[in-house]
Amino acid sequence: MPPGTVPQSATSKPASEAGEMWRIVRDAVGGGRLSVVMPVYNLAATIGENLKRTAELFEAHGVRAELVPVDDGSADGTWSAIEAAASGIAGEFVTCAPVHLSENGGKGAALRAGFAASHGEYVMLLDGDLDINPKQTPWFFASLAENGSDIVIGSKRHPKSVVQYPWHRRIVSWVYFTLVRIFIGLPITDTQTGMKLFRRNALEEALSRMLVKTYAFDLELLAIAHSRGAKISEAPVAISFGSKFGALRPSTVRSMAHDTLAVFYRLKLLKYYASIDVPKAGGGERPFVSVIVACPERTWMLDECLKSLERQTYRDFEVIVLPDGEWGTGNGERGKVQVVSTGKVRPAEKRNMGAAHAKGEILAFIDDDAYADPRWLEHAVGYFADGSIGAVGGPGVTPPDDAYFAQLGGKVYENVFVSGSYRYRYSAGGICRDVDDLPSCNLLVRKSLFDSIGGYRTDFWPGEDTLLCKDIKDSGSRIKYDPRVVVRHHRRPLFLPHLRQLGRYAFHRGYFCRRFPSNSLHLAYFVPSLFVVYLATAWVAWAALNVVPAMPAELYVLLAAYVSIPFLLYAALVAVSSFSLNPVSWVLVASGVFISHIVYGAEFLYGLLARRAPCEFIGKDHARQ
Repeated sequence: MPPGTVPQSATSKPASEAGEMWRIVRDAVGGGRLSVVMPVYNLAATIGENLKRTAELFEAHGVRAELVPVDDGSADGTWSAIEAAASGIAGEFVTCAPVHLSENGGKGAALRAGFAASHGEYVMLLDGDLDINPKQTPWFFASLAENGSDIVIGSKRHPKSVVQYPWHRRIVSWVYFTLVRIFIGLPITDTQTGMKLFRRNALEEALSRMLVKTYAFDLELLAIAHSRGAKISEAPVAISFGSKFGALRPSTVRSMAHDTLAVFYRLKLLKYYASIDVPKAGGGERPFVSVIVACPERTWMLDECLKSLERQTYRDFEVIVLPDGEWGTGNGERGKVQVVSTGKVRPAEKRNMGAAHAKGEILAFIDDDAYADPRWLEHAVGYFADGSIGAVGGPGVTPPDDAYFAQLGGKVYENVFVSGSYRYRYSAGGICRDVDDLPSCNLLVRKSLFDSIGGYRTDFWPGEDTLLCKDIKDSGSRIKYDPRVVVRHHRRPLFLPHLRQLGRYAFHRGYFCRRFPSNSLHLAYFVPSLFVVYLATAWVAWAALNVVPAMPAELYVLLAAYVSIPFLLYAALVAVSSFSLNPVSWVLVASGVFISHIVYGAEFLYGLLARRAPCEFIGKDHARQ
């Protein structure tokens, strides 16, 4: 059977009955539009003809449709082919609004971009290679009407589907979807078929909560929609894959399994999707944002940060950069950002200066050694429609291209045995929650609130962000954490740079516990110090075991147990939490965890007992590789 052939049950219908099916489509769309989003990657040879065929089909049946082909960073002339085809599509019923992505971001990124550019009440996802012919559209709308559905998916396992693909792929597919039904609980038999029909609100609700961008994208999309109450039904399809499918690579199977388990974890155990409020600015308002970047000088990391801001999907913002001296020459960013030379002052003073120059209702603080996810601002600004929320932030995760020892520093921070319940600050994922403290590398604050509390205190560094969050909480406002409001923050490498930074954090946390306890006096911050006290007393006990003659047996056993049992348990926990298939990385991260506990515990005690904080200015405290 040639690719794109419709099911036999459909082709055997008389023309009058087929026409009646298309009437269902026309009646549903009415005076609105059907948006057909077509992700496309490296299809220069065929996409032009495919767009033409699709446009002619909807035009011939009088269906008001907009085609939204999305070139997902193709490298073979696909975009030129799309532009050429789109210029010839201007019928009475059909229009074409192509979207170009400069980088390949995967199916998820393409669908998001296409959805953002679309306007229809109904949105159809259709693979650009037309493995499934859009002639099958009426059967999707018929299922929508018959079942009162919000989503209709094409299913290879529908009893009326006609599908030709290798037997071994059938077995793999059957095993996978059996597991999906057991663990995810979706009442469907397929997720991967490349034709789906959505009511716009159902797709919008699911997309706004998604994290997966690659292998389990379709599964996560449908799992979220189902968990939010969307009704999903299936429609028959006809597909002939021919020789397109080769052997499954182990890396693909591994990635698919990883993403699928992640969806299960977030859906069933973490309840992540239910925790996301996805607020929207009331009345369609889009608050203007001032992004403030404090820095000592221009570096490659600052350039990386500014480039990430250029790629933001939310466009209503300005950028204010605050270097010590004059702005460097070169790429001409002076015309794109406002540059305010500050002299050699602390980061808190720089940020206050930036706020004084800001025009935005929202101040978005990001460090110059961090760069933002494209949807950083988009995910954050909606929260400010809620007047009770004064600040929003998210994780600062380790960039995947950091140098080896910087990656290890990141793994230490991400270690659950180091950060405990605060691990969400350094690792992607987790759930939305109210918090009392977030770092300035990723923090958005309502400007009116920022001004009313006097901005950042300038007599402490580091720790000024903790005091700002304390003042926000003390004002009665909430601080919201959303794991999608993500930046990638370059780490200090193990061991000395990492430990110097950690020590400064620990000292100020201990200092604040006694003087500003409202968001620092938490038991978790004391745990490393308790471990240091244990090590000190265990050393004394060990010395006693070796120097005290004729010690009573009971006391000897008691001291030996005190020295050995807690430490062996600790060592086992460190080893498990630091596990890596790379034995060198395993040893280094485990060592980093151990030394971090000692440094943090000692510096925390020092800060807790100190009469004043030595907040001398350090001019260049940035990640170096």
